[in-house]
Amino acid sequence: MLTASNRLLRLLSLLQTRRHWAGADLAAALDIHPRTVRRDIDRLRQLGYPIHASSGVAGGYAFRAGHALPPLMLDDDEALAVAITLQVAAAGSVGGIEESALRALVKLEQVMPPRLRRRVDALRSEIVPIDRGGPAVDASRLATLATACRDQLQIEFDYADIRGRISRRCVDPQGLAHTAQRWYLVAWDRGRDDWRTFRIDRITSEPLVGGHFAPRPSPAGGDLRAYVSRSVNIAPYAEQAQIILHAPLDVMVTKLPYAASLLTAMDDARCLLKCGADSSQSLVSWLMALDVDFDVLTPGPLSDHLQTASDRLGRSLQRAAHHPKQPS
Repeated sequence: MLTASNRLLRLLSLLQTRRHWAGADLAAALDIHPRTVRRDIDRLRQLGYPIHASSGVAGGYAFRAGHALPPLMLDDDEALAVAITLQVAAAGSVGGIEESALRALVKLEQVMPPRLRRRVDALRSEIVPIDRGGPAVDASRLATLATACRDQLQIEFDYADIRGRISRRCVDPQGLAHTAQRWYLVAWDRGRDDWRTFRIDRITSEPLVGGHFAPRPSPAGGDLRAYVSRSVNIAPYAEQAQIILHAPLDVMVTKLPYAASLLTAMDDARCLLKCGADSSQSLVSWLMALDVDFDVLTPGPLSDHLQTASDRLGRSLQRAAHHPKQPS
């Protein structure tokens, strides 16, 4: 059982993780009675935290920005300093803390009064980032996307692919990941009916935030950094293959390089393999070495090369049958 002070801190943290909480859900998360939740909410309000309560079927609690910062023991100048420092950290100036810095920045800006938000925006526009070798990403856009991920809000944007072709995408955002000096958005693409990884520097328009969407299980078991790493490692290859493997997912994950392929379960007996290669010919020998039945979905030339290899093997077996090896 949490102590009263620890419970208040835990409650405050939960309130800032999503736009709206039902009272019963908060009680379940904290393992306390709903009446205790109401008393703790009143206590937080007395401390100055702007928590809005609503009644009815969809009633609950929501953390809202107030007219002043909650009592974080920060004055305006200190709050601005923290916000700017978090923006710099989120841009990747310190390796390994980019995502944590972005989450903290979203929480801080959520409770900032308008006068401080305007000052943060003004300072942000004057900051000139040092070139670190990767593309620049606007901190405001990162904050918008992070908020949409947290609140499960659908977004639309124009996106440029590797050849510069622009398309309009409507997605359910899952999360952000920073790797290889770039920021990526992992989202369910409604037009492609599949998970996609988007380089944020290739988003060419301001994201348009829409309504709520129903959450779905995350790819790669929720490890978005690993998912992005595999996507990035697969994408540069000239050939992109999608192959149905007639073996369970838990079997194939032990046979295939983790960073060089993307596996998703189709059912208890099959899984879908997405991988890249320099050529279809190199994929032929790799697939044959897996010792598992498979069906090629893409690319088309891979099936042709498999047929060529099959014909060559057939001719070799025919010659061996007609001309058995003589004993030495």
